[in-house]
Amino acid sequence: MDTINLVQKAQKGDETAYLELFRQHEERIYRMAFVYVKNQEDALDVVQETAYRSFKSIKTLKQPQYFKTWLTKIAIRCSLDLLRQRTKVIHFEPRKWDCVRTENEDDVTISIMLEDVIEKLDETEKSIILLRFYQDYTIKDAAEMLELPLGTAKTVLYRALDKLRGMCGEAEANGK
Repeated sequence: MDTINLVQKAQKGDETAYLELFRQHEERIYRMAFVYVKNQEDALDVVQETAYRSFKSIKTLKQPQYFKTWLTKIAIRCSLDLLRQRTKVIHFEPRKWDCVRTENEDDVTISIMLEDVIEKLDETEKSIILLRFYQDYTIKDAAEMLELPLGTAKTVLYRALDKLRGMCGEAEANGK
């Protein structure tokens, strides 16, 4: 059954349709959350909170064809809410992205370096980069999800890319 029909059924109270819809996107939501919160337990909490919030507000979705975008926006908000709640918690052990698995050692090194430099971006820059390059959304879709004007989103994207280039260049110069 296609997404639009499932959304329409879910909006009428069909829990089975909603569960099927959410299961189609659950893994992607988990990966997105993991990039933000950096550990499995918190990422699972974000997935659960996203499921709850989206189920409670599915009737407010005006355009069923944008379910994936709408759900991603909720997941980002849940991730950022969780991060705000734990801002006073200090983690002593470094965390690596579990979702980055590769056979090539050079790819692992690049992935770890990318993780380190992406972490140095502010939340808006990180969100734009993740949505654009890891989730394959257009810059227009990313701007809408983050509730930014398109011009601002483009500026943030280009500023973040410049920062990433600079930080990657510094890392290479330092022998990483």
